[in-house]
Amino acid sequence: MNILEEIVERTCQDVDRRRRERPVSELEALLSERTEPRPFAEALTRPGIAIIAEHKRRSPSAGTIREDLTLEEVVTAYERGGASALSILTEPNWFGGALADLVAAKAATELPILRKDFIVDPYQLYAAAAAGADAVLLIVAALHPDDLAVLHREARGLDLDVLVEIHDEEELDIALDVDADLLGINNRDLTDFSVDLQRTYDLLADVPAGKMVVSESGIALREQLEELERVGVDAVLVGTTLMEAPDVEAACRELAGASAERDPHDTGA
Repeated sequence: MNILEEIVERTCQDVDRRRRERPVSELEALLSERTEPRPFAEALTRPGIAIIAEHKRRSPSAGTIREDLTLEEVVTAYERGGASALSILTEPNWFGGALADLVAAKAATELPILRKDFIVDPYQLYAAAAAGADAVLLIVAALHPDDLAVLHREARGLDLDVLVEIHDEEELDIALDVDADLLGINNRDLTDFSVDLQRTYDLLADVPAGKMVVSESGIALREQLEELERVGVDAVLVGTTLMEAPDVEAACRELAGASAERDPHDTGA
C-alpha cells in the first residue's frame, strides 16, 4: 500500500472505534449547542490572495515539525499575521493531531477553521461540527465518487463549507460532478509526498468560472503568492513553511504582504 492507502485504512479503523466509544446520537445532541459557523469560504473572497494557515505537529514527509510552541501560540500568531482562515490537522497517527486541537483553536481565535483530516465516514462530519469546525476537507483520491457525493451533501447539510481536494484532471471532473464550489489543488502527491507547484497551473485552466481555487503545499515565498494570484488562484494553504519559521507571526505577515494590514477580525464578508 502507498501512504494514502495506509492512512485511509487506519482512519476507517479509528472511526469504527470512536463510533463505539461515542455514538453519533451523542454528537447530534451536541449540535444543538453549536454556535453559528464562521464563514470559511467567505473569508477567502476578500481582495488579494487569502492565506489558510495550517497547524500541524508532524507529517510523513517532514517528520516532527514543531514542538516548542503551543497550538494557541501558533494560531494566535497566524491571526495577528494576517491569515484569513485556519487549517487544523486532526489526524493523530501520521500528523499528531486531535479533535481537541480544533476545539482549542476555536477558543483561541476568531478565524474560521477547516478540519483537515482524511474524512471517509459521515461520523467524522458530525464530530467536526460538534467540535466547532466551520469547514472540512474531502480528498477525492481517498474516496469513491459515490462516497464523495454523500459526504459532500451531508457536510453542506451540517452547514460545513467543503474544500474538495484534487490532484489531476480526472479528480477535477469528479469534484465538479458533486458541484464543489471550493476546490483545493494539492501540489503534493499523496502516494509519495513529492511536491510540484506546476500542478496548480496545469489544472487551473480547466476549472470553470465561478469556482474558488485554493493552492495547497509547496508554497514558501510571497513571490509565489503573487504569481498564483495573477493567474486567478483565490487562496493558498500553507503549513510547514509557517510552522518551521523562527517567528511564526512575522512569516505569516511576510506571506500575506499588504493584506496583513487589514483588521484580523475582518472575514471578508
